[in-house]
Amino acid sequence: MRDASNIQHLVELKPNYIGFIFYAKSPRYVVDWLETKITKSIPTNIKKVGVFVNAPLEDIKQHILNFGLDMAQLHGAETPEFCAQVKTLGVEVIKAFQVKEVFDFSVLDAYQTCCDYFLFDTASPAYGGSGHKFSWDILKAYDNVKPIFLSGGIGVDDASELEKLSWLNIKAIDINSKFEIEPALKNIDELKRFISSVRGE
Repeated sequence: MRDASNIQHLVELKPNYIGFIFYAKSPRYVVDWLETKITKSIPTNIKKVGVFVNAPLEDIKQHILNFGLDMAQLHGAETPEFCAQVKTLGVEVIKAFQVKEVFDFSVLDAYQTCCDYFLFDTASPAYGGSGHKFSWDILKAYDNVKPIFLSGGIGVDDASELEKLSWLNIKAIDINSKFEIEPALKNIDELKRFISSVRGE
């Protein structure tokens, strides 16, 4: 998100999280587009998530301060040691993992103590935003110890399928590209329909 009016309309839907992408190669990159006063005006009950890909620690720190971020979503090849350093900046840490046809869940072991949540997304060269799903059946091998963010090509018609994932320790559904009019601009009507369906409203 980076358009002030679009963000305001989304806030009215009371999402749990709003994401801001600080990866310069992404078409959703927010720096130079988004005024810091906009993010800082978002109600405190909506957590602001900064999405980073292999960013220097100092850059992450500066964006946390400038934009009032509550969480850092690390979407690159960040090590457990780096994740632990990000946690010292006073934010919750979401470590994203790219899922292909198979996934070695043992790689998560080293991240258990330095991350608050794991995020599973469809593998893509662009580190997300592909609009494609991976097979959720792969997650049956996940031990469910740490709550997860589920991502990857989730669209407005997936609410009923998500209801079938009661066996999975889901903290949040991460939605993005399937709800876009253009990069970083969301279709509020479709978001409203999806959120209402997921919440059973």
